[in-house]
Amino acid sequence: QIRLVQSGGGLVQAGDSLRLSCAASMDTPCISAIDWHRQAPGKERERIAGIKSNDETYFEDFVKGRFTISRDQDIDTVYLQMNDLTPEDSAMYYCKEEVYEGSVTVGGRYFPCPTAVYGFWGQGSQVTVSS
Repeated sequence: QIRLVQSGGGLVQAGDSLRLSCAASMDTPCISAIDWHRQAPGKERERIAGIKSNDETYFEDFVKGRFTISRDQDIDTVYLQMNDLTPEDSAMYYCKEEVYEGSVTVGGRYFPCPTAVYGFWGQGSQVTVSS
């Protein structure tokens, strides 16, 4: 399921920076966060970072201090800023809606969160870092 639209990526040299964008709305109670994942050839897809609806961010240790996340609510876009890139960061990068499992209650109101409606992925952005 692809609904989120990504942009950015490309070929850079080690030490360079890139910014990925993900057009993703978080204005529904069912979406708890937007996560970024990546998958290198021959490796499992792994989560690297995310931003919650309250703007709290989290990062895996291997990108902490180099990558940051932000979002612009006015244009429903989440950004992944990647600095000091290394060849090991080369991968296809994906953004993904993180969804409350089953349902969520906000302000006393119950919201069902069916997986058929939420939990979409972006189409992917290739990042290649040369040494």
